[in-house]
Amino acid sequence: MAVAQIPERGVEIQNLSLPQLGSVKKQLDDELEHLTISFSKLRTAQNKFRDCIKSIQSGVRPEIAVPLTTSLYVPGTLTNQDKVIVDVGTGFFVEKSIKDAASFYRTKIEELTNNLKDLEQVLQGKSANIRAVEDVLRQKVVHNSSVSGQSRQLEEP
Repeated sequence: MAVAQIPERGVEIQNLSLPQLGSVKKQLDDELEHLTISFSKLRTAQNKFRDCIKSIQSGVRPEIAVPLTTSLYVPGTLTNQDKVIVDVGTGFFVEKSIKDAASFYRTKIEELTNNLKDLEQVLQGKSANIRAVEDVLRQKVVHNSSVSGQSRQLEEP
């Protein structure tokens, strides 16, 4: 089933009222905050993958702590130190050689780097939009205050 494409039409912010501009600014601020949090989470994930690479390249030790629950660990011993278990997401784990695991993590880091670059551009665009709305808000407030000041001068005898 085909979906009809509706062309996006921009709204001239100069034509909006002060309350509408305030609403648009709040929406943009909320979006910017959400995107900033997402950026931070992606950066954290990227650092975790880097830590994983460092960990497996520093050498696998035979003594490990095996998680039974999120807070309960028991001591264990690795029988094969040439392979590691890699969390590939959504609760799935795969056994990989150390070389393949490092390659997997490097790929993830590259993907996150590209996502971060894209997200950074979106953040810059949102910031520019916020500045534009703030400028129009300021202009309208100044204009309204000067118009009301002139009308008061006309009313005074």
